[in-house]
Amino acid sequence: MRPVLTAILTIATAFASMTGAIAQATGPERDQAPRRPSHCIAIADAMPEARYLHAASWADAPARDTIRLSYLAHSMFLLQTPGGLSVVTDYSGFLGPADFVPDVATMNHAHSSHWTAMPDPRIPTLLKGWGDGRVPNEHHVDLGEMLIRNVPTDIRNPWDAGVEKFGNSIFVFEVAGLCVGHLGHLHHEPDAAQYAALGRLDVVMAAVDGGMTVDLPTMIRILTRLRSSVVLPMHWFGDGTLAAFLAGMDDEFVIDIRRDSSVELGLRTLPRDPTVIVLRPSFLTDP
Repeated sequence: MRPVLTAILTIATAFASMTGAIAQATGPERDQAPRRPSHCIAIADAMPEARYLHAASWADAPARDTIRLSYLAHSMFLLQTPGGLSVVTDYSGFLGPADFVPDVATMNHAHSSHWTAMPDPRIPTLLKGWGDGRVPNEHHVDLGEMLIRNVPTDIRNPWDAGVEKFGNSIFVFEVAGLCVGHLGHLHHEPDAAQYAALGRLDVVMAAVDGGMTVDLPTMIRILTRLRSSVVLPMHWFGDGTLAAFLAGMDDEFVIDIRRDSSVELGLRTLPRDPTVIVLRPSFLTDP
């Protein structure tokens, strides 16, 4: 095991643990760049010249053929494309003091911190990740520069200790030649059919609290099986849970702890070895 815990505890103490009227809508009304085909199912060859690209501000467009992922809070990430498309995951209503309206917001409803009954009415497209308990809510939204789809999963029912069928969605974003996944509030390991539906995830956002979602050994097993090039931890609440997760991943993944809240990634800029990148959550402020 690499000696990461001291660095984790030193840096992580500076981290802040952040924590319907749903309409079917069309995509954003702007000319989008054509989507570069992803390889979610057909795994691409490894790129030897791996490196990272960073942008100065969330208000700037990311570099060509990349996607910017900014960690806002809890399980909320802002995904941005070079063509100006923006998506917020597990949208709970507040993005920060900046007056920013994403083109798309996805939501899950295991807890109120993952959705809102009062979304900003200016958001063109809202994607609800849960069904009615009998039928899943399935999405396949082509926005030109990005394709958004989901893989429904079940969640625990907090009221009767039962199971709510299709209560969560793993949202998959095919963009810039990458397949990017957000596991949502995952309560069980995906089955064989769900793993197959996910395909190859180059980048995955994963809840690592180890209690309210799946336990840490299960999450580590999931991420080891997915073998994504980049894992972005979320939903970690504090330095203790984050440290426990990183210690469990240290044998199979490179650990990269940053003070930044965002990272830009592209097919040609993925790391050579599977890497956990720890981002600092930060709400959006005016640049």
